[in-house]
Amino acid sequence: MKKDIETGIQGLIDKLRNDQSPNGTWNYPFETGVSTDCFMIILLRTLQINDEKFIKVLAERIMSKQEENGAWKLYRDEGDSNLSATVEAYYALLYSGYYDKKDRRLKAAKRYIVNKGGPGQAHMFTKILLALTGQYKWPNFFPIPVEVILLPASFPINFYQFSVYGRAHLAPIMVLADRKFQLKTTRSPDLNELGAYREEEFFNQDDYRLLHSALKKAIKKLIGLPALLHQLAIEKTKEYMLSHIEKDGTFFTYFSSTFLMIFALLAMGYSKTHPVITNAVAGLKAMKTNIDGLQHVQFTTATIWNTSLISYALQETGVKETDPMIAKANTYLLNRQHIKYGDWVIHNPNAMPGGWGFGDHNTFVPDVDDTTASLRSIARKVHSDHAFRASWDRGVLWLLSMQNKDGGWAAFEKNTDSQLISLLPVEKGEYLLTDPSTPDLTGRTLEFLGNYTNLSHSHPAIHKAVRWLELHQKKDGSWYGRWGICYIYGTWAALTGLSAVGVQPTHHSVQKAVNWLERIQNEDGGWGESCKSDEARKYVPLNASTLTHTAWAVDALLSLSAKPTKTINRGIDFLTNHLERDDWTTNYPKGQGMAGNFYMHYHSYRYLYPLLALAHYKNKFLNT
Repeated sequence: MKKDIETGIQGLIDKLRNDQSPNGTWNYPFETGVSTDCFMIILLRTLQINDEKFIKVLAERIMSKQEENGAWKLYRDEGDSNLSATVEAYYALLYSGYYDKKDRRLKAAKRYIVNKGGPGQAHMFTKILLALTGQYKWPNFFPIPVEVILLPASFPINFYQFSVYGRAHLAPIMVLADRKFQLKTTRSPDLNELGAYREEEFFNQDDYRLLHSALKKAIKKLIGLPALLHQLAIEKTKEYMLSHIEKDGTFFTYFSSTFLMIFALLAMGYSKTHPVITNAVAGLKAMKTNIDGLQHVQFTTATIWNTSLISYALQETGVKETDPMIAKANTYLLNRQHIKYGDWVIHNPNAMPGGWGFGDHNTFVPDVDDTTASLRSIARKVHSDHAFRASWDRGVLWLLSMQNKDGGWAAFEKNTDSQLISLLPVEKGEYLLTDPSTPDLTGRTLEFLGNYTNLSHSHPAIHKAVRWLELHQKKDGSWYGRWGICYIYGTWAALTGLSAVGVQPTHHSVQKAVNWLERIQNEDGGWGESCKSDEARKYVPLNASTLTHTAWAVDALLSLSAKPTKTINRGIDFLTNHLERDDWTTNYPKGQGMAGNFYMHYHSYRYLYPLLALAHYKNKFLNT
């Protein structure tokens, strides 16, 4: 086994060394299905930017992902397919001009859409796409009036009670819905044959009536004439968008929010050739990547996430911080630490900037996960370099300042989990509009604090976080992972975190979790979990093992075991025997953004997490 582990580690190190970019980063694709490719085609055609080569290659990729039944899926075992993805693909392929309604593949897509009830049954974002590009009418009712942006922070629901991801999307959507903006071209396809649209399919108005009334009353209390307040709200929303444009032209670096911002600015009178719009389009096009010879537009780049995690994993294997590969990565990370005050300061006014974001151009939205990942990467430089020491101090202080009052950590902001938000009739609103404490963020933060700082295990911040995890463990012993798939991910994060801060293997929560992991191990020694888990809100097996899920499970068990166990050794054997695997299990999404609608395939995970698990096994059991 020792030889297999050493061979596996060295092979992964060589692979990662070869894949590093000259600037020290790892730019593995951040793949999110076909939606961004569809939206890109629709955007370019609507703006009459006829980049034929780009449109054609995007259309080819979309078509390459079609299932035999004519529809599109978000993941392999999704069922018969995904209606929203199919509507978007059908629309984009027609609008591209390279496929028409007589094509047998599009006929099959149409049959699927009609049989599923038409676009009215699709996700809210799909319906918004159809409305703003003139395929359907905007509803007369929209749940969040644009004047919400004027409400003071003292009001129970205000613009900054939404998560930053929610604000990034609500700001342009509020303008578009208010103006009922639509933009068609002579090339716009006619989608009427997909089924009649009913206004009530946008939102469930009954569930929202009381809250909507309360919002209206609050808005009426604002000082000023209604028409002037309305215009002020529009202007303030525009100012919010323009003030959060990154240097690459994107709005918060997200594809979807930038797409919506472009249309919102058009609704406010901007021309299609205005520099803000052309720069935004250029920023979106710059996020393209090549996957298996086909072009894909990424939702955002994952450059900082990939680079920090890989650099950390490599250092765990014994690669020195002085190695040029690590030195270049850490220099890059040092230069990407945030110095601006983002929206997070609204709920955390006494903290200084010091976090890291997810993508290469991100300067407004630091997050807890990227901050702990980057701090792990630079940890070995802290005692020998003043610049890294200063960076470390700022990062740790920012991280500690972001702990929620409930004891956990969220992704982007502090204490933005109002229960009132759940009353809004926005589909998947708990993912879009709130940013609650989660087991994966809390566990990963505890792991960092326990293994990389001098904080006492009895420190109030650690004590509160441990208590939060104990209270949020599932009955079966697992924890839910908000940003990964799903319960294996959350349980890995929670267990490694608890172990790092001194919670003993005999603790009842730990024992329950270990028993759960052992119970769900597959016959081949690996682990695998379906994306269905996040919608079902319970563990759903994939009925196949993946490298990433196996690495998470093994690493969790390693953190608690004083000696190799049969379960751990079987997991290690699976990893060493399958490192060269290249099949659907290596391409299966391991991250999620919005249950049932948005999944992420990190191309880096199949390398970095097995490397981390193998390194931890070697360090703990073979180097002693």
